[in-house]
Amino acid sequence: MKWDDIQEMPCSVARALSIVGDRWTLLILRDAFMGIKRFDKFQKQLGLSRHRLTDRLNKLVEHEILRKSPYQDKPVRFEYRLTRKGVELYPVLMTLAKWGDNWMAGEDGPPIEYFHTKCQHNTSAELCCTECGEAINPKEIIPKVGPGLRAYSERAQSKS
Repeated sequence: MKWDDIQEMPCSVARALSIVGDRWTLLILRDAFMGIKRFDKFQKQLGLSRHRLTDRLNKLVEHEILRKSPYQDKPVRFEYRLTRKGVELYPVLMTLAKWGDNWMAGEDGPPIEYFHTKCQHNTSAELCCTECGEAINPKEIIPKVGPGLRAYSERAQSKS
């Protein structure tokens, strides 16, 4: 299977990766969550070529993760703002940051701490069961076939 066809797989991880699965896209999203909205600020922060940044931003807009809002008329310039769909990627980035802090931070410790304004403490991502509230342990999770995979399998069988 070619990388360009990964969005066709019956797997939510593969489908998500078809949109956000390269390093530049995740770093653009990180910066969007840090408050960056304008092309030149993204470019300055990331050191990315205009062409590559344009490509990644357009893909995020196409998939409704970011939306373009004009902030200047002559010449027309846009800000890129997270949509609701984009905001739902926040736990992904927080979990990735926690992993990076645990395994890649080095002797100096984490480069960024996340302060929860509501309780006035630093925090980190923790995955919890939506039903019981307990922390999720991968040894206690069993993947089960869902309706999307059943439908995919049925379509594949009917074609053969």
